[in-house]
Amino acid sequence: MSYLAGSVSGMTRPQRSAVTVVHVPHASRVIPPKVRVGIVLSDEALEFELDQMTDSFTDVLVARALDGVSDGPEVIAAPVSRLVVDVERFPDEREAMNAVGMGAVYTRTHDGAVLREEIDPTLVGCYQEPHARAVAEAVTDRLEARGQALVIDVHSYPSAQLPYEMAEPGAERPEICLGVDEVHTPPELVARARDAFEGFEIAINSPFAGAYVPLRYYGREPRVAAIMIEIRRDTYMDEESMELSDGVERVVAGLRKLLTPWV
Repeated sequence: MSYLAGSVSGMTRPQRSAVTVVHVPHASRVIPPKVRVGIVLSDEALEFELDQMTDSFTDVLVARALDGVSDGPEVIAAPVSRLVVDVERFPDEREAMNAVGMGAVYTRTHDGAVLREEIDPTLVGCYQEPHARAVAEAVTDRLEARGQALVIDVHSYPSAQLPYEMAEPGAERPEICLGVDEVHTPPELVARARDAFEGFEIAINSPFAGAYVPLRYYGREPRVAAIMIEIRRDTYMDEESMELSDGVERVVAGLRKLLTPWV
């Protein structure tokens, strides 16, 4: 089964637009007031932490890539910052990032400082679980309607390694990192991503690995394909001024080719 289906003849509806869900988990900087009171950082320190931890403009990149595309993929973006709750982390002991205080609800900052002294037990239920259900239901809809689903998970990462990262010090930081899963990332999907970002430095599962699949399907439903796209931030933005750079159009063009191969 191909998850790169792009056979378009005459007025046939592009199959890929029906099967694809684009997931943007870490673009938001929104921290609701009721959550802010539990964060011990000053306003200035919190803004700096958001600069470090937010996948800045990834929602904008996706929106630009899909601009003018009719009947395209569904885009699901987390409505709150990952400093509220990280929608891609396990909310229990399965999460490896618990070791550095960055499980589903972070207690530490990117450099190990205290972010919050206590974990509000309602955060997962208020923010993570509804988001997870939305992604899972979108995938279910595509399985029922088309017999397959594809999740493209869009992230970004800084050009310099942050202290919390579990990658080996000095590990490569390519312009594009493709996160793959042995069950859910077929070779043709990797090939499509490589083709879309031709001309970029590309690595597989380095410095970040894996792909996001709803738990109800993870490891058990091969009809759900997934790939993570990690974009090094200096390819599209100035990391000091936090503004988009001239390189943004090159990144948008790659995303457009990946997300809408029939265009």
